[in-house]
Amino acid sequence: MAYENVTKDVILERMLGQVPDDIDKRQGSITHDLLSPAAIELAQTYIHLDQVLRFGFADTTYGEYLDLRCAEMGLTRKAVTEAEGQVTFTGPDGTVIPVGTQVSSSPLIDSDTLYYVTTEEGKVLNGSAAVNIKAVTGGAQGNVEAHFITTVIGDLSSVLSVTNDKQTEGGTDEESDKELLDRYLEHVQQSGTSGNANHYLQWAKEVPGISEALVKPLANGPGTVKVIILGDDKKAPSTEITEDVDKHIEKVRPIGADVTVEAATEIPITISVKIEWLDGYKGQRTLEQLQQKITEDITQYLASLAFADPIVRRSQIGNVILDLEAVKDYDELYINGQATGNVEIAIQDGQVAVLSENGVTVTEKEGSA
Repeated sequence: MAYENVTKDVILERMLGQVPDDIDKRQGSITHDLLSPAAIELAQTYIHLDQVLRFGFADTTYGEYLDLRCAEMGLTRKAVTEAEGQVTFTGPDGTVIPVGTQVSSSPLIDSDTLYYVTTEEGKVLNGSAAVNIKAVTGGAQGNVEAHFITTVIGDLSSVLSVTNDKQTEGGTDEESDKELLDRYLEHVQQSGTSGNANHYLQWAKEVPGISEALVKPLANGPGTVKVIILGDDKKAPSTEITEDVDKHIEKVRPIGADVTVEAATEIPITISVKIEWLDGYKGQRTLEQLQQKITEDITQYLASLAFADPIVRRSQIGNVILDLEAVKDYDELYINGQATGNVEIAIQDGQVAVLSENGVTVTEKEGSA
């Protein structure tokens, strides 16, 4: 730090050095006592000056100061976006559903309730009406599975019932400091100019909901570029986000370039395993809890591979299972139906390994304590 040696004692000593020697400046004297508070305040100023220096460098700044640093390079923090989808209302024919009708994921007493509003007017015909909705609050939490939205709020609550037949999509969190810093460093260290591959990479990652992209120049011959994109959750992004990337690149690409934007292709991974409980844990944990934890950890492992490592390794999945404190050992580890071999799946360019709908199945080894 530039000013770490400028302490209160150092400042006070310098100030006392400016006082004539025929004036009493010993500790406890009037001069010493009058100058001490000023020395303390000046020392605090030097501490803040050190912080100001840190705010000026991208790697040591944060928040609005990082925004200012990135703005110098034409980068802005990706904003939060609201999830969108469609719900189906059921009830008496002729019932009108106004724009702004509110629905939610669960009763109001649930502190984790997620709220959505209709973005168009609907009318019940033949017992139902499909209406588009948008989350009231932005963020990835608004991306919910099918049949998660179950409650009508307001005057129509006693008239209609509701559900979402498909998952909602497109909700993204505000870009974090780390994510913005990574983009800034990538922008500086891998300069994108004149529509080179790095330029397409930067353009794709400027769109909310995109964490990574793969650029293939001359993908379909001269003058063509293919951009394969990956969502924030390290899975294939939604159709809406893919279209947003396509539109954004179309606005900034060089004249004459023929650009194709595609979502990454998901390669489903299904895992089943038999576990042996560590002594004393069987009564403290359930298989469902263990299965959920294994699912979460394997999801994180697969996310770490996305567009970075083309191999899903049996040994790594085994390590994920053995790292759990409740597991003593495992047997019959099947990955996509195979029980042998270290390399289970070789992921090609533009593909990403994700847990399948069936995900992880955990059972007990016979005789497990």
